[in-house]
Amino acid sequence: MIGAVFGVAAFAWAGWGQENPPGHVAWRVVLGGLSVAGLVLAALSVPIAIRHWRTPTAIDPGGTAFRVYLIVFWLEVIIGAVLAVLAARAGRPDLVAPLILAVVGVHFFALAVVFQQPVLHVAAAVLTMIAILAALLRVEGLSPSFWCAILGAPVFLAIGGWCLAVGKAVLGAA
Repeated sequence: MIGAVFGVAAFAWAGWGQENPPGHVAWRVVLGGLSVAGLVLAALSVPIAIRHWRTPTAIDPGGTAFRVYLIVFWLEVIIGAVLAVLAARAGRPDLVAPLILAVVGVHFFALAVVFQQPVLHVAAAVLTMIAILAALLRVEGLSPSFWCAILGAPVFLAIGGWCLAVGKAVLGAA
């Protein structure tokens, strides 16, 4: 399932990066390629997730882990929305993408524990660092969303691809 979610995340972040990439068409092609790779990862992951939908997981609906997941999810949504509004009101809409990526990154620290998936700690640390870098990096004509995309989408693809490969091996899925 992580492969599917991270594939969609790579698609979305690469798309957001199209907001204001460098002028050369090659950057749009790279971002488009990252989007397509995200869709491919999701497309390869979803059938496996569906086939093993009833396989026991780290979270059981109604259990503590599931409640923690729901709390973390809704906190992420609320904090992301509040930060986006505050950035826009402060005249810094350019910071919305790095703020959202930082919230996404930080929320993976909690989800790593909830899902019992230590690899999510790696995603959390790397994505949070990318968000900070994207907010601080000033290159004329480039928006922070470009840096979030060009650096963040490959992280989602790499970790999602690794999770897909490990999941297939563990589940015996072809």
